[in-house]
This record gives sequence, structure tokens and C-alpha cells, in this order.
Amino acid sequence: MLDSWLKAYAQKASPGDMYASASPGMAGHWLAMLGRLSDIGRGDFATLTEKVARQVVDLGMAFRLTGEQDERAWPLSPIPMLIGADEWSRIERGLAQRADLLEHVIDDIYDQQILITEGKLPATVVTGSTHFWRNMIGVTPPGGHHLHFYAADLGRGPNGEWRVLADRVRTPIGLGYALENRLALSRATGDLLGWMNTRRLAPFFSDMRRGLSANCNRSEPRIGLLTPGRYNQSYAEQAHLARYLGFLLVEGDDLVVSEGQLFVRTIEGLKRIDALWRWLDTRFLDPLAFDGRSTIGVPDLFEACAGGQLVLSNWPGTGVIESRAFAAFLPALAQAVLRADLILPNIATWWCGQPSERKIVEDDFETMVIGSAFDQDVLGLSGARSCPGSALSPQQRADLLAAMTLRPMDYVGQEVVKLSTTPALSAGQLTPHPFGVRVFLARDANGAWKVMPGAFARLAAHGDIRAALMGDGDMSADVCVIDTAPVLPETLLGSTTNPPIRRTAGMLPSKAADNLFWLGRYLERADTTARVVRSILGGSIEVDSGPALTSQTMMRLIDLLITWGAVPRDQRDWPLSSLCSTALGALDQMGSARVLMDNASGIGKGLRERLAVDFWRLIRKPFPPVDTVVTETLLEAASLVIDRIAALTGLASENMGRTDGWRFHDMGRRLERAINTCRIVRHFAYDSASSDDLTILLELCDCQITYRTRYMAGPSLLPVRDMVFLEAQNPRSLSYQITRIDEHVRALPSLRVDGMPETQVQQAGALVATLAPLTGDTLPMRALAGMETRLLALSDAIGQRYFLQNRKADKPMGTNLLA
Repeated sequence: MLDSWLKAYAQKASPGDMYASASPGMAGHWLAMLGRLSDIGRGDFATLTEKVARQVVDLGMAFRLTGEQDERAWPLSPIPMLIGADEWSRIERGLAQRADLLEHVIDDIYDQQILITEGKLPATVVTGSTHFWRNMIGVTPPGGHHLHFYAADLGRGPNGEWRVLADRVRTPIGLGYALENRLALSRATGDLLGWMNTRRLAPFFSDMRRGLSANCNRSEPRIGLLTPGRYNQSYAEQAHLARYLGFLLVEGDDLVVSEGQLFVRTIEGLKRIDALWRWLDTRFLDPLAFDGRSTIGVPDLFEACAGGQLVLSNWPGTGVIESRAFAAFLPALAQAVLRADLILPNIATWWCGQPSERKIVEDDFETMVIGSAFDQDVLGLSGARSCPGSALSPQQRADLLAAMTLRPMDYVGQEVVKLSTTPALSAGQLTPHPFGVRVFLARDANGAWKVMPGAFARLAAHGDIRAALMGDGDMSADVCVIDTAPVLPETLLGSTTNPPIRRTAGMLPSKAADNLFWLGRYLERADTTARVVRSILGGSIEVDSGPALTSQTMMRLIDLLITWGAVPRDQRDWPLSSLCSTALGALDQMGSARVLMDNASGIGKGLRERLAVDFWRLIRKPFPPVDTVVTETLLEAASLVIDRIAALTGLASENMGRTDGWRFHDMGRRLERAINTCRIVRHFAYDSASSDDLTILLELCDCQITYRTRYMAGPSLLPVRDMVFLEAQNPRSLSYQITRIDEHVRALPSLRVDGMPETQVQQAGALVATLAPLTGDTLPMRALAGMETRLLALSDAIGQRYFLQNRKADKPMGTNLLA
């Protein structure tokens, strides 16, 4: 079957196809790989696609299209692209040369500006870019390097020649996906990549990490990855890279500048950040120095840069070289700066700000792509920033030429790129797809450029192959560089020396603590809501063990849902099935189980780098459908919610290290359960509580079996009160929750230097002391409301002490935690 597929593929392949035009040596590798892949899929490439898709899900690989809120599964082709070592060597040399050229040009732009003075680079090409920042002139980066990483989009023509389609220095989008592509493909195909002598990616990331560290002032620097946040389209890869590299994933409001240095707000106070790998455009970095409208930056970050106290990768303002207009001058700049031609040429570009180049564009309009010179919306392109001249109607062409006459410096003409293809699976068939490749470079500890021996390949379904992000219908593929000799295994951990042994978990940023705390609270709140719904639905059915619940008990359950915001008050008299459907699945009720689980899932996205894959995969599963009023279906949905939360609780209990992060997550669950227990006991353990009331109380607190084992008679008020409220050995009792909370707050770091307990410690200890001497027969029910109020005050105290409060973090008197 494979032979017939390959014959059919060869007939469809375009000139320069990676497989069809491969050299004899590489053709053998392609055939061997496709044969092995066919064997893995047992002759069916669709089976192979499913295996890869499962690995994508297991790794949590996802992306978000512009304008969408929900993430999509990452579209990875099961067939990698193979490039031989000799062909790759030329790419490496060409990109290292180009990176050196761009470094020199950027340094000149923000320093002596000799290239502009001598007329080799028009000033308009620099100042016309929205990524040029005048206030960065004269601000020298630590170590002297403006660029710590560089990426280039490459296209391969029908003749096999590689060309640079675009330079990228602002954000390395695709680097994390390239790493994840390799991980997913390796897991799905076993030893295939090692068998083919595929070069490994780990050494590149080791060099990159050491390169950032080398310019820092401390021997063991703290490095952060600055993300725009979880709603950014590439947040998933940012989180993965932070975890893989051991960087601290931070957002702008996690950070603060104090005395010219950058710090992260943590539960232990301010901790110094030595280097920052930014995934924000320069304009968003500092609202005081760049764009005042930015709400995701760090005020005074420019101050830390200007004072030489922060390594920032890449340096602000480097994006000036990304414009299409800039590409028109790079060949001449290479001669002026390097005294050499570019090893990897650009696509031919003409900047219309020069009269002769503008005339060339106008004369060859039909054979060019007309684009915005500075990647901004311009007249005549109808919202698009580039368009083939041949695709325009006569009127559109006339309008565009008129706009070019008014502001010629805003336009460029570029040759139409004809791309070669590579094998990919489409509808179960082997088909050729046009592709672009993004290759990544980073500086090592000596400042030399290292090229990642692999790349991120984008197989475009339609549209511009040079787009920064994936589009609808696009696929990605792993790019494998095939060596002539076996490649020794290497991981990011290294194999030659052992690092010093540590048993500390690292610091916990305040926002992460906040998110972990509320993740626990939302999950516990959703669990309680689902348990109430299950009690209502189960209590409405007469079974052999007894009649349905009394109307008074049923109304108390309904009142609980109303109090928690799971159902509106005007639904109190609705049919039970309709009411329960609302409590489970309504999107307009903030206390419904679905909204609570969605909130937990949203928080989980912001903790992606801290959650185990199993936990992450479970928390982002779709909510069970509840668009029904069938009692049995609703019961099943409620049970599914409870089962999922039980699984998440089990994962947290067994898989999370007993770190401060775990303490905040567990403390959130305990505090929410304590507050809910107070409310439930008030509703169902009042002085004249009925047997139904006490039965429901035991059910909601998951104490039925324990009670029946201990007491042969039916539920009695005082024993029930004691069990669910005061019994220290019962993991569902109020006393147990408060004891655990007290243990957590005492174990967390303190900012007091006088040894005195902080407010939250005092409040938790007072709650423990209040409950310690009580028993079921001495418990004053009037004190329950006061207990709930004290728990809410404890929650506020925890938030005030540990979480972000729109101000600089507290610093203790008489000491300094600016470590």
C-alpha cells in the first residue's frame, strides 16, 4: 500500500518537494521513515494520526485563534520534515551571519547612527517603524548584546534554494511548539527519531539558558519569562517553555521596580529578578516609558534597563528591523557592515520611498505582492497588510496606486514567493503541502550564536505562509535534521556534572498563590453544589428504603442553592428537575456547577506551568451536558461532576509536593468547605431538626457510613452535630478544616521580624481554640453565624497578606527581603 501511495504522491508533488526531489541519501531516509511510520500505523496512516493526536492532548498542546476564547488542540502532522546535515549546515551559517548583521545594525541605530549618516539606511525606514523607540537611544544593554535570540521564517523555492521570508526578534513564537512537536512525535513513534540519527534539541535550550545567565550579576540568577497572560494566543507554549527551562512565569502585575532593580512579588516578600525573557511587544513593557495605555506592563521597567540592573531579552526597540521596508536594504547593509553577500538571500523587496524603486513596483505591479512597509494598516489594501497585485480589480489597483502617490514611503513591493512542498496527511491521504519553516537562534554563554537543530514548520491551508501565528486549517510539523552518525542522548539536565542537591521548592509568586487558593475554593464550591443537586434529585424519588424527602427538607436544600447563587430566587417554586438543571448547567448563574468549573478551568490555564499534565487534562475536560429535565440524566451529570472533582482532589493529594503552592490549594478547599459546613449545619441541624434533615446533613457531609457504623439507631441531633462540626478525626468536619488551615498558615513564611504571629495566624488559632472544648451537646447554635463571619474574615486576612493588592508588596521593618 505504501508503494502505491508514494507513486500517487510523486505525481502530485510540486518542483522542489522535500521528498520527491531529495538527494539519493536523503531519499533513502524518507523511504525508511515512511515505511516505519506505516508499520507503526499498521499500514493505516489514519491510525498514526490518532496516536499523535492523543499525545498532543496528553501534553496539553493547544493554541487560540485571534478573536476566540476557547483553545484548540494543536494540529500536528504525524509526518516530520527531514533535512540533511549538509543542507542544514548552510542554513546555520546563513542565519548566524544574518543575526550578526542585525545586531550590528540595531546597535548603530540606537547609538552612533553611522549607517544613517552615511546614507546606507534611510532615516525614514527607521523612524517610520512603530517599533522604533527614541528613548532607547544611548541605553546600552548588559553584555552589549541587543539580541539574545533571533528567529527567521524561511521558504524553500522550487530550485531548492532557501530564502528568508521574515526576520523575528520581538517574540520567539513557535519555539515552544517546536519543542512540543518533538516531544509528541517521539512519544507516538517510539525510537524512530533516534534510529534516523535525528539531532536533539536539548543542547540548544541548555545553551540558551546559560547565555541569558552569563550576562547577569549573580552566579545563580533568577530568570523570569514575562507573558501577556493566559488569554494570549501562544500562552500554552510560553507556560511549557517556562517549565522546561526552569524560568519563573510572570505577568506584569507580578513585578515591581524598586531602587532601579526588578522584583517579583512573592508570599515571602520581594525577590529580585536578574533577567527577563519577554513575550511582550516593547510598547506594552512600561506604561511610563513607552505606551501609557498598557495595562500589562511594569511601571519603571525602563529605569531598571537604563541602570544596567536587568538583562532583558530581547532589548526594547529591536523590533525596528522587522519591517518589510528594512528587508530592502539588508543586502547592501551586509556589504557595508560584513563586507560579504548574504548567504541566505531575502525575498526581493523594493521600498517605494525611493523614486526609482517605486517606479519598478508600479511597472511590475501585476507580478509583485504589494505590502505595508511598516506592518500597519494603509490606504488601498482594504485592511490587509499585503496583497498580490494580480488579485486586485482595476478600480482597486487605481486606488492603491493613488494612495502610493500620496505616501509612497508606506509601501513596498516584493516578489511572489513560490514555495516547495512536503508530505503531510490530509483526509487520510499522503498529499504535498506548501510550507514555511521558522528557525531559532540563541546566544550561548560566550555570546556566540547557536542554531536549534530543528525548526517549527507551518503547513498553511491558505493565506500568508509568513504569518506569525497559526491560522484556521493550518498544520504544523516537526523538522528533523538528519545526521550522518548516531546522536548521543542529552537532556536539559545535563549528564557531566551534578548540581548541588536542594530540597527547597522555589519561591511562589503572589498571583500563583492566589490562583491556587481560588482553584481549591471553586472546586470545593462546585462539589458542594453538585452534592446538593444530587440530594434533591435522589430525595425526590421513593425507594424501598423509605419515602421521598419532606417538603420542608426539600425547600431547605433549594434555599441553599438560592443562597449560593446557583438558581435565581424566582425559580424557587419551579419543578425540581428544571431547578436542578439550572443549578448544574446554567451559564447565567454565578453559583452553578458549570460556571464554577469554568472558573476553575480558567484559573487552571493560568497555572499551566505548575499543574501536572494529568491534573491539567482533567480540569479542562468539557462539562457534562445538562440540557435536559430528565431526573436520571441530571443525577448522572451531578455524579460526573462529583467524580471529576474527587479525581482532581486525589491528584492534588497524591501528586503535589507539600510546598507552599500545595498549602494554598489545600487551604482554599478547607476554607470553602468550612464555610459551607457552617451554612449546611445551620440549615439542617437546628434544635428541632427532623430525621430527614439530619439524613441530608450526613449525606452532604459524606458521613452516612461512619455514622451508621458507630450508631445503630437512626440519626440523632447531638451525635450528628458532633460528627459534622466538632470531630477532629472526621476529614469532612468543621473542626478538621480549621485545624488544617491553622497548620497551613503557621507553616507559611512570615514577614514579621519580631516573632509575633501575623493576623491570619492569630485568627486561625483563635478559631481552633474556640472549637477545642466543645462537644455536640455544648455547641451553641447561635454561634454558627459568628463562626461563618470569622471564617470569611480569615479569608480576607489571607488575601491581604499573601495576594496582590494593587500596591507594592509589604516589606518588614528592620530587615530586607529584597533577595
